[in-house]
Parts: sequence; C-alpha cells; structure tokens
Amino acid sequence: MGDSRSALAQVDRRLQFLIVLMLIVLCLLSLRLGLLQLGDHEQYAARADDNRISLRALPPNRGLILDRRGRVLAENLPAYRLVVVPERAPDLEGTLARLADLVPVSDDERRRFDQQRARSRPFESITLKSNLDEEEVAKLAIHRHRLPGVDIEPYLTRHYPQGELFAHLVGYVGRMDDRDRARLDPDRYRATTHVGKTGIERQYEEELHGRSGFERVETNAQGRILRVLERNDPQPGEDLRLNVDLDVQRAAYEALGDYAGAVVVLQVATGEVLALVSKPGFDPNLFVHGISHADYNRLLDHRQRPLFNRVLSGGYEPGSTVKPFIALAGLEAGVVTPSTEVVSTGQYRLPGHSRTYGDWKAGGHGRVNLELALAESVNVYFYRLAVELGIDRISRELALFGFGRTTGLDLPGENSGILPTRSWKRATFNQPWFPGETVITGIGQGFTVVTPVQLAHATAALAGRGQTAAPALVGQREPVQMVRHDDADWQAVHRGMEAVVHGASGTARAIESELVVRMAGKTGTAQVFGRPDEDEEADEREQDELPEFLRNHALFTGFAPIDEPRLVVSVVAEHGGGGASVAAPIAATVMNAALEAGL
Repeated sequence: MGDSRSALAQVDRRLQFLIVLMLIVLCLLSLRLGLLQLGDHEQYAARADDNRISLRALPPNRGLILDRRGRVLAENLPAYRLVVVPERAPDLEGTLARLADLVPVSDDERRRFDQQRARSRPFESITLKSNLDEEEVAKLAIHRHRLPGVDIEPYLTRHYPQGELFAHLVGYVGRMDDRDRARLDPDRYRATTHVGKTGIERQYEEELHGRSGFERVETNAQGRILRVLERNDPQPGEDLRLNVDLDVQRAAYEALGDYAGAVVVLQVATGEVLALVSKPGFDPNLFVHGISHADYNRLLDHRQRPLFNRVLSGGYEPGSTVKPFIALAGLEAGVVTPSTEVVSTGQYRLPGHSRTYGDWKAGGHGRVNLELALAESVNVYFYRLAVELGIDRISRELALFGFGRTTGLDLPGENSGILPTRSWKRATFNQPWFPGETVITGIGQGFTVVTPVQLAHATAALAGRGQTAAPALVGQREPVQMVRHDDADWQAVHRGMEAVVHGASGTARAIESELVVRMAGKTGTAQVFGRPDEDEEADEREQDELPEFLRNHALFTGFAPIDEPRLVVSVVAEHGGGGASVAAPIAATVMNAALEAGL
C-alpha cells in the first residue's frame, strides 16, 4: 500500500514537472511569436516580398548614328526571333528537329541555344534563331500547331544601311562577352545583350546605349511572372550626328577603285572629319547576330585584309609627302632660303662616302630652287637639306606637326606611327644613328612611319600656317597653334606645293584640268620593294613590271582652295605604284566632291 502511494506521488511530481515545462515552453513560444509579429514584422514582411516580388530589367533603345546632314548610318529595325520554352515542349529534341526542317539553324546557333538553356530556368524562353526573314516567319506561323513551346518574338535589331562604306568608321555591335561586362556599368547594362565592338559604336557606347529601365513584378514560388506592379521606362540612348558627309565618303570609297587603301578629308579650321575611308570594307551587319565561322574565315583569308583599319592602324613610309615639312625646317633654321639653288646631277654622295643616292630623273633636274624642288620632287635637293639640318632638327620639326604620336581622333585603336630619333634607334636596335639614315629621312624613307590620319592632320596644320584642331568625328575641337614660322616661310612652301599641281613641271600637273579650284599638294611613295632612295617618279616607270604585291604604295596629300585653305585630302593607295599617276587623281576626285557638297 505504501509502495503504491509512493509511486503515485512520484507520477504526480513528474506530471507537475512536465506541466511546468510545457508552460515555460508555451510562454517562450508566445514571446517569440510576439516578437515576430510585432518587433520583426517589417523585416520578415520584406523577406516575404522578396520571395514573391522581383525586378525585371528593360533594355533601352540604342541611339541612331547620322551623318552631318541627318542621313542614317546606324539604325534600329524591327525584327523577329525564334524562341523556345523548354518546359512547354514535351519532346524538345523532336521539336528542334522539326524546326530545323522549316528554317536553317546553324551549328553556332544551336550551340548558343544549348549554352543559354544550361543557364536558364525551364520556363524561360531561349532564343534559337534571330533576324528571321518574312518567308521563315510565314513557315513557322503555318506550322505553329505542330510546335509546342515555340514562339516568334518581335524585337529591335541594329542595322547598318550603308554596309561596308562606313564599316571601319561606324563599326558594329555584337553580343556582350565577359570583357564587355568587366568594363561596363552592370546597372546600366542589366538587360543589354549587344554592345559596341568597334568604331563609333564602341567609342560612344555609353552615349548611344542609354539607361536600362525596370519592371517590379509579382512571381509565384517557381519564379513565374503573375503581374506587373510597377514600371520604370528605360531611357533611350542619344542620337549621334557625325561630321562625316555621306556623299564625300562614298566619293572617296569609289575613287579608290580596286585599290586597297585609305582616304581622309578634314576641315582645316575645325578638324572636322568629312570622310574617313579604309578600303576594302566589310558588311558590319554580319557581326550583329554573331558572324559564322565560314564568313569570318573568308574575311580573315582575304588578301586585302578587309578587317584592317588602314586609316588608324596602317603604317606607311610618307615618302615625298614629307618634303614640305623638311623644307619648313630648312627655312626656319636658315639653312636655305626660297631662292637658294642646288644643282641636281641625278646623284648625291655624302662627303667621304662612296655610296650614291639617286634622283628619280636620269641626269638630274639641273639648277633648282625651293619651289622647283617641291614641284618636281627633286631628291638631291632634299638629301642635301636633310644632311645640313641633321636628324635632331628634322625630328623636332616633324614632332611639332604631330608625327610620332596619335592625333586624338575619337576612334579606338589609333597607331602612333614612328618618328625616328637617335634615342629611338638606340632604344629599338641598340645602335647609333648613321649619316646615311639622315639622307633618306629627307625624302620620307627609312624608319619614318605615318598613318593616313596623321598625314592629313599634319597637312591641315601646314595649310593653316601652323594652326588647326585635332581631328573629330563628333563635335569640334578647339584650334591650337601647333607650329610657328614666319609668314614668308609658309608662303614659300605653299607656292611649291601649288606648283606640284599647277606648275609646268609639277609631278601632279595631270590633275590640274580635273580640279574645280586651285589646289596645293605633294605626291609620294611608300617603299614596298626596292632601294630606299628611290622616289615615286622613278617607281612609276618600273612598277608595272613588278608583281602587284611588290609595287610601291602611292600617296598624295593636299589642300584647297590655295588662297584660303579650307579642306585637306590625304590618300594612300596600296601597291598603286606612284603618287602622281594613282593617288593624285583620287585626291582630285574627292576634293571636287567635297567642294560640290558645299563643304
């Protein structure tokens, strides 16, 4: 009996302990619930909203690119793309096979589809093919009932109506890659798939792109959109109006004919770029949706390298186009005057040396002054002048005109060229400067390398008597006085360049009858094969006998009108043979086109 009572008492104590324990737990739970309901309500409500409300980025419309008269160079056109929602296609591989029978799907497109599918949710649409044509859209519409999970979506695509004419200038957009994401603001580019890769499209990417908008949407547990709660529209990109004139650009491109090369047209006072041609070009529309391997290899294997921007990256010996700058250095230093005469016998020999440096004219030019030396491109005159000046004074003069450094043109990828100096040669080759190298520097051969835009910019400074602005495709730059010389020196060089075109013995006199105004200029040759002391006129007699790939590059640079220089034209025609017969007529055609356009 006693044992039974003791056992019951022990059970009662255990029950009381459990009841007390349960009351304590219940109080703790009530306290926690109260904290959640009252104290942490806002925090957990926000977390709940995050689970059901999300932001969806909206891409902005890209700005247009226009020429100076408002004609479209880059636009956004409505297009259609083929998309697939995997979870809505029970037999996805069968659906893809049926699609391939209706529209061509390349290996690259299928590979991109598979990569995107691996990163996407099953209910998200994935692009299989972009830029469908009307026939493809019609076929897909007819067979829509046989293609579960397949849809056709409208969108805006970048288009370049001028094709290869502006390929190197305007550039193109392409799909974003990891390098693009690393350099661009992720907030502005959250919804963007394509960005500028080259040319103006890349240089002015942020202005053209605009700013992404967003939608605040309500989603279910699987992430599906149920409704739009708020919308903030994207801010479209700016339209860019270039300084380039479409008609002048086309005239320059066509004037090059079958030659690979470059043409640059500048306004002297403002530096505005009126034409900037690198030929051959390519169709930039091929790159917008991803160029195929076959098309890309075709461009890479082309013998004239259409992807290479000759205006910015092409390096050429300036040849005789450098002679006006050498002449100015001689006048400034007092080494020569406009009336100083030199007898050209056809050969020049450094004192104490046996090697001879030839003139282009057998027997020489006789007695010539500065004007005739420029007009007839007399090598002997400039050999002697270069030696008397020395490489240090030559380099200083050329540096003032911008040789050896970039011009500041608002395009990516500009080459600085080469301005040879004693220190440059020592650093590059660990060798001293030799007197013979000074001789050929006087006619623009040897180590000197310029780009077409550098040559045009230097010529603009020459035309403006030392004053011009940096080349600009958008807007204008402030003019600066790059070089200072006496008016008499400028006038003497201008007269010599005028005689190149309008003189009785000028090397470019054949184009005089083609011009609508009087023009000053200088022909030149960039050596490809041959002796480094040859000049363009000698080359023109012999170039036709050489294979095309060994012929010299033809150059011409000039300005017009002579009395009040307004426009500069610089031309490089690769393997053209001679500046007088090939490059000068191209320059005349382009100059006439610019003047007729009222520029």
